[in-house]
Amino acid sequence: MHFKQLIFFFIFTVAISCQESKEKATTERPKPTRKYDKPQDFTYTIWSLKNDSVRKIFKSKFSSSEITTIVSLNRIDKNTLQKADSLIIPNKFDADFLAYSAFPFTIKNLNDVPKIAIFSYPIQAYGLYEYGELVKWGPSSLGSEAHKTPTGLFFTNWKGEEVQSTVDDEWILRWNFNIENEEGVGWHQYELPGYPASHSCLRLLENDAKWMYDWADEWILKDANTVEAKGIPVLVFGDYDFDGKSPWLKLVDEPKANDISEKEFESLVSNHLSDIMKEQENREKVLTKKQVE
Repeated sequence: MHFKQLIFFFIFTVAISCQESKEKATTERPKPTRKYDKPQDFTYTIWSLKNDSVRKIFKSKFSSSEITTIVSLNRIDKNTLQKADSLIIPNKFDADFLAYSAFPFTIKNLNDVPKIAIFSYPIQAYGLYEYGELVKWGPSSLGSEAHKTPTGLFFTNWKGEEVQSTVDDEWILRWNFNIENEEGVGWHQYELPGYPASHSCLRLLENDAKWMYDWADEWILKDANTVEAKGIPVLVFGDYDFDGKSPWLKLVDEPKANDISEKEFESLVSNHLSDIMKEQENREKVLTKKQVE
């Protein structure tokens, strides 16, 4: 074999090897364990709980797990359930809450992003993705009209199991994960009343807040004043109609009213993807460097 042929063969072999490694890395990425390959179709009815007899029927009719689903769909928690006067109820129940997702199961242009949290202001809900695959979703309560949550791209930084609010020292924020250090914005457990009520933070059910506390990554600090690498990306988007009725109540007339399409998400993500990848690559370099050291 001539020298030029050897060079070509070497380059070709390396190219094939790199492509195979890339494909192998892609195929070996862990896939989320999901019961379905897409959100399921549900219909809904509305229950008015304005009198004690209906409330009594409600408590006896639904199991504990079904009530967990109901409160999540209505963006409330079990402690505020007693205050609710109208609730949407699915006409069938599924043990996998992902089945009710308003978020698409796949966002293709996030295929190379290990983790991202996305919060929708319009429907007061979050979706968590790993390599473009939805792994969890649930209810949230974002900023009130007077104290709106800032929208855009953020990155997780520090966290604390129990943090005292800087706004009011009587507010104890459990499973707090900060995403905007200067303004003190983060996600954490706190009351979900069924509407945007927070002081700019992103409220969650306690089980969700704890799960996300363990799931997301903190920033990497060089010293007290220097950030070497940011945590995972967090997207907060959209606007809430504070004068309209709760978006989830619209599901009674239009079961897909809250759904966000993959196309919509891909458009949203594309505006921030270069910044996401830049910070991700930097984090990988920092982690690699620390491993060598």
